[in-house]
Amino acid sequence: MSDKEQVIEATDITFTYPEGTQALSGVNFHAMKGEFIAMLASNGSGKTTLIKILVGLLKPQKGIVRVAQKDINAYSQKELYQVLGMVFQNPNDQLFGATVEEDVAFGPRNLGLDENEVQRSVTEGLRLTDAEPLRHRAIHHLSFGEQKRVALAGVLAMKPSILILDEPTAGLDPAGEYLIMKMLNRLNHEHKITVILATHSVDMLPLFADRIYILNRGLVLQHGTSEEIFLNHEMVSKAGLRLPYISSLFYELKKHDGVTIDGFPLTVGEARTELLKLIPQDMIVAEGKIESWQKH
Repeated sequence: MSDKEQVIEATDITFTYPEGTQALSGVNFHAMKGEFIAMLASNGSGKTTLIKILVGLLKPQKGIVRVAQKDINAYSQKELYQVLGMVFQNPNDQLFGATVEEDVAFGPRNLGLDENEVQRSVTEGLRLTDAEPLRHRAIHHLSFGEQKRVALAGVLAMKPSILILDEPTAGLDPAGEYLIMKMLNRLNHEHKITVILATHSVDMLPLFADRIYILNRGLVLQHGTSEEIFLNHEMVSKAGLRLPYISSLFYELKKHDGVTIDGFPLTVGEARTELLKLIPQDMIVAEGKIESWQKH
């Protein structure tokens, strides 16, 4: 499979719930091998429905999903979950073993692996999520953040090439959120796992996401790079979302205060570069000399 090959593709997906709510209307979505993709959306946008369709938990009334260029309906459930790994928003929907080891071992055992291979898979899943010290802990003794990591470990023990996550950082404090995002970034870059996550948290996406899909009321409003998405302030607002805090600050400086800014910073590093351009060079040099003098 080449690096430019589509590993998952959804075409013209339409889904309406039995009570009449239309969750998706003609949605198109694709992911290339090794991409890190975010679905950015507010509540009720259809992102969770789309995720469930991508992993085969729901069948659309219209449209087709292909996984590794093969119709999703042509896979057995066992075959599909060796390719696709799904992590739910609430770990309680996923964890049911008495201990961490028992829970993470469930998937590999279901594949019919011998016990030595099961234990190797458990070890690998826990290693990839920095959860090895939790191996013999009871599930109900875990913190919420630890439960999230164990749920992810159980999916990784199945060795999927595509990882799909629904709000993986929901309910976590900023430190826990950053830990999960760094972990997913490592899985993406070091282990070449295609990552697709749904979120309404925008601030860290410019650091990690190759492409972002904006969903609103069952439609894809736009997809593209972080720069392409967040430059379209009107569209982001229409979707009930906001810019990253860094970008929002510079947007206000540029629009309301007339500050001359060439680019549109999305990260702290980019913001620092732009701010340094606004400070006269002789002031920066003088400040550096003062700091040097103070140290001595």
